[in-house]
Amino acid sequence: MSQAVIAAVETSPIKLRRVGPFLGAEITGVNLAKPLDAPTIAAIGQAHAEHGVLVFPRQKITAEDLKRFGRCFGELTVHPFSTNAADAPELIVYDNKEGNPPPPTDIWHSDETFRECPPMGTALCSKIVPELGGDTAFCNMGAAYESLSDKMQHYISGLEAVHDFKPFKTLFEGTEEGWRKLKKFEEMYRPVTHPVVRVHSVTGRKTVFVNPQFTLFVKGMEENESRALLDQLFRLTNSLEHQYRHRWEPDTLVFWDNRLVMHAAVHDYYPQRRMMERVTIQGDRPIGAGDPSSGSELRKYKAPPVMNFKDRPKREHEK
Repeated sequence: MSQAVIAAVETSPIKLRRVGPFLGAEITGVNLAKPLDAPTIAAIGQAHAEHGVLVFPRQKITAEDLKRFGRCFGELTVHPFSTNAADAPELIVYDNKEGNPPPPTDIWHSDETFRECPPMGTALCSKIVPELGGDTAFCNMGAAYESLSDKMQHYISGLEAVHDFKPFKTLFEGTEEGWRKLKKFEEMYRPVTHPVVRVHSVTGRKTVFVNPQFTLFVKGMEENESRALLDQLFRLTNSLEHQYRHRWEPDTLVFWDNRLVMHAAVHDYYPQRRMMERVTIQGDRPIGAGDPSSGSELRKYKAPPVMNFKDRPKREHEK
């Protein structure tokens, strides 16, 4: 533990026990059904940034308690494509069972990176868990970055990648009305650019910040090179030592740091019932490690792109 976490924990009533060598800690000595005082919030915030995943067992809390907990760390956001509570759009309710299969969250990702400012953290509370299955896997992308060679770290620092809400586009029906709705959300959430290597805003740690769910390509790079590089970076989650797999029990809250970890929900329990409540906390715009790479460094052309020339003949769509 860092000195900042040790100091924060010592001035609060919480107890912290690490559950994995690279990420994850169990937090006890706190009742989330009651408001938290400033020292406790500070201690949880420091532990969250350093350990990436915090597990609060035996927390019998309401949806209001969960929202209050989330607001201790920032403004709550509304997920545009999730099953939100009717009277509280910032509260996501996952009630997956026969006839309502789980959403496509079984792919490694950091939450909502299709936003300009992705959430800094996510709090998920278990209400009903299946007898078997339904785990959530986490991977420390700071440790993944640190496992790369110096040459590779230097190579990917300064690169940028484009993110999009592509997995949610399948939720729109292929009808005239469905196309209109999709176009509206494509205007609201246009593809955004984030650094491939992100600097954590609290710890200063460098993390790999691309994911197979939302990342489309490396900006400015030729398609084959971009795909090869992203596939290599996506495979960093295969390192078992950088993972923590959480086995859910009822009334457990897990609070993870989207700036540090990726996660994937295992869909091995359907049609058993699994009911969870979730809030996400607004984050800041990711800051990269190093200056962005220029186009000339990333790609060579056999001939210059035609759109670089303003006095070229107009094409039909431009007339």
